[in-house]
Amino acid sequence: MAKNKTVYTNENVIDFIENIDNEQKRKDSYALIKLMETALGERAKMWGPSIIGFGNYHYKYKSGHGGNAPILGFSPRKAAISLYVFTGLDEHQPLLEGLGKFTMGKACIYIKKLDDININVLNELMDQSIQYISSTYTRITE
Repeated sequence: MAKNKTVYTNENVIDFIENIDNEQKRKDSYALIKLMETALGERAKMWGPSIIGFGNYHYKYKSGHGGNAPILGFSPRKAAISLYVFTGLDEHQPLLEGLGKFTMGKACIYIKKLDDININVLNELMDQSIQYISSTYTRITE
């Protein structure tokens, strides 16, 4: 079975952000940290080399694959900011209405900048994801 690359590290979140070449992505990263820490009540931590995550839960699929992952997170990548704030469930699809300018991947939402989306809708997405993950998986507290 393949090893999960998205694992908690002891790398410094601020150092990671300060090494981002794009000033807008640095600004948006600090704003996202504040939003996600407020939504979950957990501090930002690095997961893998480029994901800033909040909280921790254990998942296990029917296939037997499992691991730990952040409950919320984002990654300020070169092309776009990847937001890990959405469950992908059909019943949560209506939450995307009114979010603003974004594209979707299988498990994440891609935005160019934070100003392109509605923060109130983002907060609702985060709340629904927190509720779903907390009721479906084992949340890990440190």
